[in-house]
Amino acid sequence: MKYENILSKTENGITTITINRPSKLNALNRATIQELHDAFEDADDSAKTKVIIVTGSGEKAFVAGADISEFADFSEEEGAKLAATGQELLFDFVANLSTPVIAAINGFALGGGLELAMAAHFRIASDNAKMGLPEVSLGVIPGYGGTQRLPQLVGKGRAMEMIMTAGMIDANQALQYGLVNHVTTPEELLEFTEKTASKIMRNSSVAIAAAIKAINANYEDGENGFDVEIEEFGNCFGTEDFEEGTQAFLQKRKADFPGR
Repeated sequence: MKYENILSKTENGITTITINRPSKLNALNRATIQELHDAFEDADDSAKTKVIIVTGSGEKAFVAGADISEFADFSEEEGAKLAATGQELLFDFVANLSTPVIAAINGFALGGGLELAMAAHFRIASDNAKMGLPEVSLGVIPGYGGTQRLPQLVGKGRAMEMIMTAGMIDANQALQYGLVNHVTTPEELLEFTEKTASKIMRNSSVAIAAAIKAINANYEDGENGFDVEIEEFGNCFGTEDFEEGTQAFLQKRKADFPGR
């Protein structure tokens, strides 16, 4: 598929999706959100993709925020629809993909950019990265899941401070907070992220999809994460991956998982 605002390539089981609007610091407009949805959906549906990496073009920005010019004159109803549509189309969609998604944060990840990174299953940052949710400085709040995912990742108090001050934190502070898992140099970011993806790909993609579903259930209203874990654990016993994994262990050989 040909895209105007993003790049997508698949090599060795890894699909790398790159937001490619460098003149706008990779800001998210509606067209880019739609293209990202399509690219994530295609990657998730592809048997060739075992892990998805999402990043931004250049070293200045992962995504510097939403494209404010698109909604500066919106009404209350239009604003609510913008948030609902964006969450459904991209942010919740990414968070619930069965294919693992790693955000490789290069440079600024602000507003919708940080919300996209937080929707990924985990994050790796370059040491020049800056992260924040500055929406209250514009008279609005994060609308793509930021008020929910940031407290889950860094705790309520830190999330309150970050959102209320509209300030940025650097990569090492994000590491201390638990917002990112690792920090690298800009030059090493993608290589390190790909190595991490390779470790994931050694394991059962079927089991990983089940684990994502069970982990996410703990954060869903009305869901009992323990019940979902029990159900998914049981479902694993009926899979070819379980048969292969257990037999490989008993036979002291490396597993060759059939996968999804």
